[in-house]
Amino acid sequence: MSLIAGTALIAQPPALKPLRLICIPSLPLPVAVAQSHGFFVRQGLDVHANVVHSSAVLRESLAGGKADIAFAAVDNAVAMNGPGKPGVVIVLGGERSLNELIAQPGIHSISDLRGKTLIVDAPTTAFALQMIEMLRKAGLHKNDYTLKVAGTTPFRLKAMEATKSYAATMLGPPWSIEARRAGFVSLGSTSKRMGPYQALGSFTRRAWAEQNADTIERYIAAYVEAQRWLLDPAHEAQVVRLLVEHFHLTTTVANETYALLSAPNNEWYEKDARCDPEGFKTVLRLRAEIEGQWGGVPPAVDTYYDATYYDRALQMLKKAK
Repeated sequence: MSLIAGTALIAQPPALKPLRLICIPSLPLPVAVAQSHGFFVRQGLDVHANVVHSSAVLRESLAGGKADIAFAAVDNAVAMNGPGKPGVVIVLGGERSLNELIAQPGIHSISDLRGKTLIVDAPTTAFALQMIEMLRKAGLHKNDYTLKVAGTTPFRLKAMEATKSYAATMLGPPWSIEARRAGFVSLGSTSKRMGPYQALGSFTRRAWAEQNADTIERYIAAYVEAQRWLLDPAHEAQVVRLLVEHFHLTTTVANETYALLSAPNNEWYEKDARCDPEGFKTVLRLRAEIEGQWGGVPPAVDTYYDATYYDRALQMLKKAK
């Protein structure tokens, strides 16, 4: 046998499976960690992430098969489903809501927003519904203000800075921190005004999930490993540096953001990126009450969330240890 022929018999590492991830409002920090520290590669995945400027583009891309899995506010998954059996399924939780209703300087209360223009990503999903709920609790109804589409969170902050007639929007960290440091006013947080809320997570087409269960479970396993790394106090300096580079933050804002991530009673990241059932009930309740979906009666959580993939992914990590 020749040297060349013998070399050809040497086992080659298996090819990585490509996975197309689409996300808003930015690349999730655990995904950035999983890419840079090899957690995806360890699971045999080659993840190509694409950040888009609006939830409408994200939903259209996922529905049209231009992406395999999405990471965004999970209410987008609910919004994508029509009557009958849901065609989109949530497979991973991750982040609670730390959103705040951020207003222009000089606005001191929610009642001051009467007659003003407020900006959103999409007027009938996720954080827009959070804002509508906060306004409703303060006595403002839909005909008391105007909603204008202005893109995802970082685009909305830029729009508020450029256009003073945009009176308020919903912002989460680190952009809410930047906004307050720039003189914008917080009119309250969603966590205090409406309790738990399952904000960001991953979802995909149900048919694709059924055909690619192993891929989803490996994606979840890598994501959970990356989040564990991210929240390990031993990695504080690296995470702060990542925040500076990833979001183009000042060191001061990055440190404030890290303080939220590392707080003992972490209200931002769910442990091991779980989906919070109580928080998801809030998502469904707001859609039922504000949009009138399901005749105003929210369905059960497992109508849209399938924990099977997540549970198997955690078992995979447990066995690996």
